[in-house]
Amino acid sequence: MALNSDDPSRDNKEEFRVKIWGARGTLPVSGDKFRKYGGNTICIEVRCGEHVLLFDAGSGLLPVGQSLKAEGVGDVNMFFSHCHYDHIIGFPYFKPFFNRENAVRIWSGHLAGQKTTREMLAEFMSPPWFPAPLDICCAQIITRDFHAGDVLPVHPELNITTGMLNHPGNAIGYRIDWQGRSFAIITDTEHETGKIDKTVLKLIENVDLFLYDASFTESEMETYRGYGHSSWQQAVHLAKLANAKSVGLIHHAPFRTDAELDVIDADAKKEFAGAFAAWDGQTIQL
Repeated sequence: MALNSDDPSRDNKEEFRVKIWGARGTLPVSGDKFRKYGGNTICIEVRCGEHVLLFDAGSGLLPVGQSLKAEGVGDVNMFFSHCHYDHIIGFPYFKPFFNRENAVRIWSGHLAGQKTTREMLAEFMSPPWFPAPLDICCAQIITRDFHAGDVLPVHPELNITTGMLNHPGNAIGYRIDWQGRSFAIITDTEHETGKIDKTVLKLIENVDLFLYDASFTESEMETYRGYGHSSWQQAVHLAKLANAKSVGLIHHAPFRTDAELDVIDADAKKEFAGAFAAWDGQTIQL
């Protein structure tokens, strides 16, 4: 697995590539102290051959939309972990929404039984929160609802397993299995001290790479208990238990500077060689 590889050929039908367009949590940030790891909130692009998958619509969705438009990609699947502000702030600014020839399928399951995906999206883009309605998006927008635990029928050869995470208002974790390789996204989850979340452990079992909510350190957890987030120490602990090959730390707290993340990155690597603090623009080839 190459953690910082250049983008491979677009013609590779068996590639499994992850690109992190937003690694920050809670609030976008900018400035000299945040240049290395970036300030965009969560947005992860996954390429499984010709399939383009996007996870969450944080502020990182703006640059990924510009990139996909330039590439001429108009067929996309987008998956929401949940709909807190930091995970939806980029949604109205996704360039592929504004081309009639494009088709975007949007999936959510954290509000199953409470609100459909289309109802959720319509609320994102409605006054007084946003000046224009969802109808301004002229692309074909197809919504898909599911329940936590479902395996999503995205493509016959592409398995996406889901699970409910421990977060206020719910959140969904995802695992993708493709061509004998695997990747999981576990963002916005809070661990209980001394306990292992069996849902999370199942999603990351023997995985090649998983991204994990490491907003805080263990020493900070008591202060932020109930916020719905976890620590880099728990990420490493889970990686060992699950026999995972690598874990990327994401959802960096908005107050966490580059210098502080460098320390976390180094400390995590001492505990688990496959650990790293993820950064905006990072490309990982599985």
